[in-house]
Amino acid sequence: MSIQIIAADETSRKNAETVIALYEEMINDKNPMEAVQKYIRSDYIQHNPMIPDGNMAIGKFFEQVQAVNSRSRVVVHKVIAAGDQVWAFVNFLNFTNNDEDDLGLAGVDIYRMDENGMLAEHWDAVQEVGDPAKAANRNGVF
Repeated sequence: MSIQIIAADETSRKNAETVIALYEEMINDKNPMEAVQKYIRSDYIQHNPMIPDGNMAIGKFFEQVQAVNSRSRVVVHKVIAAGDQVWAFVNFLNFTNNDEDDLGLAGVDIYRMDENGMLAEHWDAVQEVGDPAKAANRNGVF
C-alpha cells in the first residue's frame, strides 16, 4: 500500500516527507533516539498528556513501547500538508500487545513544523480499531 500525500506546495511536501521519515526511523526501524534528534526540535511542544515536552521524551516513550512490544510498528495511510501544518492518518500496530492479529490504534497526528522543516509541536487523537465484522458500516477505518 502506498502512502497518499496531499501537499499544498513543495515546502509542504518536504514537511510531509519528514513526518513519514520520522515514523519509519523512530517506530518501524526501532531507532527512536536517533530519529528524534534528526527530525524533532529539542524544545518540541507535546500536547499528548502521556508524554512530556522535548524530543528526548518522545524518543524515550517509543523506546519503552518497543521494549515491551517488540512487534510495534506504524502504517502511514495519508499525509496532508499545508503551510507549517502536517496531518498524518496512521495505524499504530502492537503498541499495547504483541498479538500478531492486533488491529491496532487509528491515529491522527497533527504537527507544526518550524522554518527549517523540523517538528516543533504535536497534537493527536487516537481510537481503537474495532473488529470490522462488528462495524455499523462497511467503510473500514482506513
